[in-house]
Amino acid sequence: MREYLLTLCITAAVTYLLTGPVRKFAIVAGAMPEIRARDVHREPTPRLGGIAMFFGLCAGLLVADHLTNLSEVFEKSNEPRALLSGAALIWLIGVLDDKFEIDALIKLGGQMIAAGVMVVQGLTILWIPLPGVGTVALTQWQGTLLTVALVVITINAVNFVDGLDGLAAGMVCIAAAAFFMYAYRIWYSYGIEAAAPASLFAAILMGMCLGFLPHNMHPARIFMGDSGSMLIGLVLAAGAISVTGQVDPDLMNLFTGSERNAVHQMVPVYIPLVMPLTIIAIPAADLILAIVRRTWRGQSPFAADRGHLHHRLLEIGHSHSRAVLIMYFFSALIAFGALGYSVNAASMWIVLGVVALSAIGLVLLLLPRFTPRAPRWAERFVPPRYRRRRRTAGVAQEAATGAPAVDEDAEERVPVAAGVSDGNGATAVGSRSRTR
Repeated sequence: MREYLLTLCITAAVTYLLTGPVRKFAIVAGAMPEIRARDVHREPTPRLGGIAMFFGLCAGLLVADHLTNLSEVFEKSNEPRALLSGAALIWLIGVLDDKFEIDALIKLGGQMIAAGVMVVQGLTILWIPLPGVGTVALTQWQGTLLTVALVVITINAVNFVDGLDGLAAGMVCIAAAAFFMYAYRIWYSYGIEAAAPASLFAAILMGMCLGFLPHNMHPARIFMGDSGSMLIGLVLAAGAISVTGQVDPDLMNLFTGSERNAVHQMVPVYIPLVMPLTIIAIPAADLILAIVRRTWRGQSPFAADRGHLHHRLLEIGHSHSRAVLIMYFFSALIAFGALGYSVNAASMWIVLGVVALSAIGLVLLLLPRFTPRAPRWAERFVPPRYRRRRRTAGVAQEAATGAPAVDEDAEERVPVAAGVSDGNGATAVGSRSRTR
């Protein structure tokens, strides 16, 4: 565990330290789109944040290769090299798109080629465990097609939610944390070395996101662009492919005891089929809804759209920060709920807890203009908008002057039209000038 934490910290530090110079480079290179009428940010913001994230990925893999225990991952498996090859290709395509806005079909082809590069080097799905059927071995073509489809879907799902400051990086970080706990448990509890690459990928992905988030939180100083969103989507897909199609369920020796116990013990085997879906559940839902919505209107799936989930949160009155936190909440609820169920499938408390938290999330979702007030003893530790004293001062001002007090939180609660974007990204297979 210490070596995973060291790898995570090195990745985060390199990403964080490089983001500042990359921002200056992006400004000099002219990778700063002009402000449009529908944008939320008030000044041009550079892209190309994916450059720092890619070098963070390289630093994490380099450090892991020189650590005693993690170096065995590179000796026994070719998956880290496959990941680096595919990541380099998709990152290069993203950088070109951030600067020159390349065609949608070229980006789609690049995503498929990057997935194919990983398949050729051994990072592919070999078999899938199906409930009631058992482990089903896949032919080479079946495994290749399934792998490429998962990579392309994950990349575009992540890219679809990259529309608010800090949204994509935070959601992927939450997903990577849940996935790391799952993969590490498979490796540590069951002693299956094949799960070690997935644990490494998840730790590095967390470091990439954590290192970039301080620069990307609202108001963002730099956007990751397609070079970053497509990169973290590919790394997320690589971890899911590794633990789903490379870990042999028979090595867990779960088929013991009564039939009911066997069913409960087989949950960790079936979870790989569900976990990749849960970690991108919200992005995937946004992707599907967008495709259906645009097709229903007779538009191209890659055409301009103003109905993403985070845009609708802004429309009903949530502030930028609160919309991001709500998306974080539901991402964590789905990902860690699936993780908890994989640990103890027989416990009803997990299901009840997920239901209760979902209800709380729905209440927060329907109260966009509710501003909680902290108790007086905690006012010094919270932002000014949550302090009671400012509200009291406003009432006193109104009584003295006869004029209504100015609500300093008004800007936080101004509804934003659906589809308003901050230019933080675009669909991974669509032109940025048309998708936002």
